[in-house]
Amino acid sequence: MSYTALYRKFRPDNFDDVKGQDHIVTTLTNQIKHNRIGHAYLFCGTRGTGKTTVAKILAKAVNCQHPVNGSPCGECDMCKAIQAGTSMNVIEIDAASNNGVDNIREIREEVAYRPTEGNYKVYIIDEVHMLSTGAFNALLKTLEEPPSYVIFILATTEAHKIPITILSRCQRYDFHRITIDTIAERLDELLKIEGVEAEEKAVRYVAKAGDGSMRDALSLLDQCIAFYLGQTLTYDKVLEVLGAVDTEVFSKLLRKVLQGDVTGAIRTLEDLIIGGRELGQFVGDFTWYMRNLLLVKTSENPEEAIDVSSENLKLLREESEMVDVETLMRYIRIFSDLSSQIRYSTQKRVLVEIALIKLCRPAMETNLDSVLDRLRVLEQRMDERPVQQVFVQPGATGNAGSTGIGSDGSAEAMAAAPEKAAPEDLQKIVASWKVIVGQTSGIFKQMLQKSIPKYNGQTGEPVLYIEFQDFLGKTYVDNPEAEEELKNIILAQTGKSVELKMVVAKEHNHTNLAKVTVDQALRENIHMDVVVEEDPDDAEE
Repeated sequence: MSYTALYRKFRPDNFDDVKGQDHIVTTLTNQIKHNRIGHAYLFCGTRGTGKTTVAKILAKAVNCQHPVNGSPCGECDMCKAIQAGTSMNVIEIDAASNNGVDNIREIREEVAYRPTEGNYKVYIIDEVHMLSTGAFNALLKTLEEPPSYVIFILATTEAHKIPITILSRCQRYDFHRITIDTIAERLDELLKIEGVEAEEKAVRYVAKAGDGSMRDALSLLDQCIAFYLGQTLTYDKVLEVLGAVDTEVFSKLLRKVLQGDVTGAIRTLEDLIIGGRELGQFVGDFTWYMRNLLLVKTSENPEEAIDVSSENLKLLREESEMVDVETLMRYIRIFSDLSSQIRYSTQKRVLVEIALIKLCRPAMETNLDSVLDRLRVLEQRMDERPVQQVFVQPGATGNAGSTGIGSDGSAEAMAAAPEKAAPEDLQKIVASWKVIVGQTSGIFKQMLQKSIPKYNGQTGEPVLYIEFQDFLGKTYVDNPEAEEELKNIILAQTGKSVELKMVVAKEHNHTNLAKVTVDQALRENIHMDVVVEEDPDDAEE
């Protein structure tokens, strides 16, 4: 006897065996139990989620002579005939190859005849979105008012392609992607029936690779079992068969990228290719790995957001400390773009190598997230190679003896500093000023974009003065609501609570206001000293 694939061998034959679609099963069984059966159904959803299977079970249930709680008994003559595919009451049509007007006309002629046995004639039209416009129009009237003994079940993966006139005549049921837990549980049941031993980690990986499709997961499991027939199915064996990559390799690759080691990253890719890994699978899995890192870094309860073991979660936490959010988002963007490009490319390896070089060399890109990554690289290099600070004396001529460093190493010859430097908190707020203003809205945002943050240069008191340059800013002077909104944004952005005073330029009495410089904030964030040098010509004036 020929071998039957797992997804065919274990296809559910009653509603109790259908997994992951409880909302649909409950509705249909209630309709059957209370004899409220519709005349037209539309089953929508991604591949392998049970649309055709449920359609066949429904066809059996409505014709079953002894239904059990709305589910077919599987023992009566009608159930056996439909299960074997010999019943004249259930007609399956593939709309992909029978999509013309003539095919629909044949159906219209056939529905005039009552079923020879059983209660209903059931037409299951699979991939119904493939019907031509003329075929849809020919189906309309029959679909709207079929004979009482006819039921239409339309199945599709692309509901948006179906005319609204058809949709309005059907009861629509959306099949959800099946969760990894549900698929893994079902695979465990079938492995025990087949007498195959498998690691839990291996089964979960196959379930995850199914991407919400039970049929895809069963096909992959079938492939893995066949490759290692008679052996225990381990995680490494599953990776080998599916051409997938272990998370340890991702960890190694990410470290090479963060170090800017192009050669090391390309060598890691070379090892994967020699090992027979599929590049499309690698790109998708590495993107998913970085997505998990991002969730671990930003989520308060990452264990609820990602589906990994506690051991892998611990490793992800360690990895997430090595990279910031903006860098991770740049990496994900580059690899997401790559996944769409690589699908139809004949030079997949070259595209992957270019993407890895982009990750290692952010200077190759000019958008904002790459600039932030370039700053990270610069900071890293400066930490490794400290920069010696040199002060230049105002009016220096360029001779070695004219530097502002005295014989005792002091900087007495430097230009005089301002009377009172701005407090550190104000410097940090002003360093993030554009981001803070960007979170406001309306006219208030426009006024703040033109305003200048200042402080009292004589006393150096920790009060942030917002000097509006437009007279329309008067609206917000002594406005407690605007002041409170800005304070809350500053607190959320910088963690600093500050006293605010809003004034309008040329209309206030504060004569000692000075612009806030952010030298100190830059020193802390970029890890280098910023020295302001005076122009010799300005000094002479």
